[in-house]
Amino acid sequence: MELVCFLGKDKENWGQISGLVNKGGWDKIIFVKDKAVENFPAENVEVVEINSAKPLIELKNELIEKSRKKVSAFDVGLSIASGSGKEHMAIISALLSIPVGIRLVVFTKQGVEFVN
Repeated sequence: MELVCFLGKDKENWGQISGLVNKGGWDKIIFVKDKAVENFPAENVEVVEINSAKPLIELKNELIEKSRKKVSAFDVGLSIASGSGKEHMAIISALLSIPVGIRLVVFTKQGVEFVN
């Protein structure tokens, strides 16, 4: 399964993403991040850079255009532990519009868990 993570400016939530990246055994990892956000220290990831300042619909359309080329699975694990509500709505809507199924994923003391 592929993992898609949104990387927001809120670095305090990046530990959640680190756990998912390091313990998930993913086929592919895709980070979606604003151009202004620094790179996450991880290897073997693909990065989709966006402009989070755009209005929601424009952001969604940018994500569809850029993510369609990266996502190759029928469904993905999705982490929205980082980022804002607008960014979360845009990424969820974009993935569903590609169309790709999404399974929300979180890293807990028990390991990687799917929430839906």
